Amino acid sequence: MTKIGVLYGMEETFPPALVDRINAMGAAGVTAEHLKVGGVKMAEPCGYGVIVDRISHDIPFYRSYLKNAVLTGTKVINNPFWWSADDKFFNYALATKLGVAIPPTVLLPHKRHPPGTTGYSMRNLEYPLNWDAIFEYVGFPAFLKPHNGGGWKSVYKVDSPEEFFTAYDDSADLCMTLQRGVKFQEYFRCYVVDQKKVHVMRYDPGQPHHLRYIQGNPPPDAALGKRMVDDALTLCRALGYDLNTVEFAVEDGIPYAIDFMNPAPDAARESVGPENFEWIVEAVAQMAVQRATQPAAPLPYHWSKLLAQEN
Repeated sequence: MTKIGVLYGMEETFPPALVDRINAMGAAGVTAEHLKVGGVKMAEPCGYGVIVDRISHDIPFYRSYLKNAVLTGTKVINNPFWWSADDKFFNYALATKLGVAIPPTVLLPHKRHPPGTTGYSMRNLEYPLNWDAIFEYVGFPAFLKPHNGGGWKSVYKVDSPEEFFTAYDDSADLCMTLQRGVKFQEYFRCYVVDQKKVHVMRYDPGQPHHLRYIQGNPPPDAALGKRMVDDALTLCRALGYDLNTVEFAVEDGIPYAIDFMNPAPDAARESVGPENFEWIVEAVAQMAVQRATQPAAPLPYHWSKLLAQEN
């Protein structure tokens, strides 16, 4: 019997629905359950053939547990080695190389020294920064946001240098990016599953969380819809994510990829709505079962091979 474990935190709707859906599929030799873990012995199998990870980005103990699980033959969705190595600024740079539209973005040093460092730790940093050149490249309005954040935490909209410096002071020791604001006419969030399936959802980031998903998912312009699907697949295949969301802000017909490092994307029924919830539960269940029924391949003990584990 191959077990699929679902690892999660405060979520109430998606994890139990996923466990129930997998078990209802009746795949021979496959069962799903809510994962349980205690003390983890090094280099010992965890007992799960597949793990769907929804929480390790917040819990270092879980992230290390999942790496040990991969080392001993478990297939983890998403790969914890890649997820650990990734950050949003790198994503923007990679997307630009791939031909995906990205607003001009600059990586900024910490406003305050990170814990345990001093001015001597920053002796290679240009000071003062050439703010005029940065503002000319990015422009206003702009968004100041963490280079590796999520959940819209510590995100500031700034319309002038004065507003920027106030927000930058408030960012403390976070590493931030400054990105040109897209004056969008439409905004979409796309679920991407198994680097094959894309579900396009209308989205309004200015609304309260439970009202952001809007009825009428398909974009009216077929060419725009195809480009978003193609760009979403291009990004997730390059990044190695099997479960992710890609957000597009559409300005003058161009879909700018704004956020696409969401390997544990919102899947709560009360926020995404019943139609989107049904799609994501079914798509992830099918992917997890497919992984569980694949034969396990021998795993080379090398970081680069772990980073690019084949599922």
